[in-house]
Amino acid sequence: MSKNDAGDEKGLDYQKIINKLIIRGKTLLSEHVEFEPLTDIKEAEYLLHDFDIYPHAFVLSCIMDRQMTAEKAWAIPYHFMKRFGSFKFEDIKKISLEEVEKIFSHPTPLHRYPKQMALAFYQAIQDIQNKYSGDASRIWSDNPSSLTLVKRFREFHGAGPKIANMAANILVRRFKIMIKDKSAIDISADSHVQRVFPRLGLISEGSSIDEIITKARHLYPSYPGVFDHSIWEIGRKWCKPTDPDCNACYLLKDCPSSTN
Repeated sequence: MSKNDAGDEKGLDYQKIINKLIIRGKTLLSEHVEFEPLTDIKEAEYLLHDFDIYPHAFVLSCIMDRQMTAEKAWAIPYHFMKRFGSFKFEDIKKISLEEVEKIFSHPTPLHRYPKQMALAFYQAIQDIQNKYSGDASRIWSDNPSSLTLVKRFREFHGAGPKIANMAANILVRRFKIMIKDKSAIDISADSHVQRVFPRLGLISEGSSIDEIITKARHLYPSYPGVFDHSIWEIGRKWCKPTDPDCNACYLLKDCPSSTN
């Protein structure tokens, strides 16, 4: 650990911060935690949670989650369904790339980059059909290792490490999908994580995404992604880029960047 993990001249106990984050992360794995909706649309939320009929909605939403707010990205399958008339896999697997591009573009763009993301959407449908026989739940239903689960998501067009680890984390945390281990699920170093990690003194200011990921692995090797939602939650709710609401944060007394 770096020198600030053990404390500094202010007498701060950084291990206490780490322990609180781990406890919060583990709490989110329990059965009785109520999570915030993934979207702002109730019907879209139902679609994302229907793993029996529409497991591909979850996968396609994960792939859409870039270069726009998460709430809008996760609602794309719902808006696609409204325009196309169905979201059953046996129907959407027949659609052409040209049709997908048209749906993504008119009457208003579904994504900030409609043509690029239409291609990712279309190719994901083809992969689900060809690799998983049209059943996206086969990505996770065989109790895979965390390494295998992350690898399967990374194989989708445009799904880099951030999206793959986010998908694995959400499946384990929110949907309680059973896997053999969690050691290969990394933290998804989004803008919240990149801001909060150094503010908590867990890593130096200006550290790269790779350095943040490596640090999380070092702090909790059995499940580096345990920090994912707890750090995101702090960044989204309280530790804003400007005017952070330190008094509302549960790490107020421990944080080296606290304004109080």
